Amino acid sequence: MCSLPVPREPLRRVAVTGGTHGNEMSGVHLVRHWLQAPGELRRPSFAAMPVLANPAAAATCRRYVGCDLNRAFTSSFLSAKASPDDPYEVTRARELDQLLGPKASGGAFDLVLDLHNTTANVGTCLIAETAHQVFVMHLCCHLQLQTPELPCRVLLYRWQGEESYNVGSVAKNSLGLELGPQPQGVLRADVFARMRALVASTLDFVELFNQGAAFPAFEMEAYRNLGGVDFPRTADGDLAGTVHPRLQDRDFEPLQPGAPIFQLFSGEDVCYEGESTVYPIFINEAAYYEKGVAFIRTEKFTFSVPALPALAPTPTLVP
Repeated sequence: MCSLPVPREPLRRVAVTGGTHGNEMSGVHLVRHWLQAPGELRRPSFAAMPVLANPAAAATCRRYVGCDLNRAFTSSFLSAKASPDDPYEVTRARELDQLLGPKASGGAFDLVLDLHNTTANVGTCLIAETAHQVFVMHLCCHLQLQTPELPCRVLLYRWQGEESYNVGSVAKNSLGLELGPQPQGVLRADVFARMRALVASTLDFVELFNQGAAFPAFEMEAYRNLGGVDFPRTADGDLAGTVHPRLQDRDFEPLQPGAPIFQLFSGEDVCYEGESTVYPIFINEAAYYEKGVAFIRTEKFTFSVPALPALAPTPTLVP
């Protein structure tokens, strides 16, 4: 596997972003808390910076104001000349690119950890761009080892050749924490506590790396994005059915060809017509109705992650 370069210096510039979607309340309230009491984000070698990514949407408890901020970090948006007609989130994306990036530059933040909730039953999902991000894959493994009793699955969302477009893409390394199920605009104590613990474990891993720890090679199981599946619709584009009860809440479980996926309002079942087993995720996610996505198909696979070597000791200057 072709791997991206691993960090060869300590990670000093780390950010934790919440409220990228303003109605995903765990990240919104954690970041608001840390902005007032940042000590929880400090480690001996660095201090992570809390960032409320979409303050206008968070203020009104909406996913976004003008457009989805987590799709606004493309080069076309970031490099375009600013206009008074730009959606709020496009302007905000440029501000965050200047704060945490610039994207694809040597001056970008070392790591961005972006906090999200979903209405779907994904449990704890770690979202990375590709399997080639060695540092991020080791971070995922570390997080999985902290709670072996709970599933902590890794989703690789970016298709080959596709430009990255989310908040974390402005940094040198990024990871999204997606926790659910939690309704939009609602704060659940158990989900809040789980996200808080994951952030703490992430910062602990960065500290271990900064202090010279080495991490051996390992085999990683992950899920690769294969694209979304829309709901059945009428000729006018209205919903003609909904997610089948036998599929609902079964995120990351195998879906076999011929299994029911939708139940039409007329009573008939619609079955999956794929040729191989897939693993649906974000099943009936509330935010994806507007995107025409009832669930996302993924494939499960295993790959080798090379060792993450220890940082070279800083040479001591002899007087």
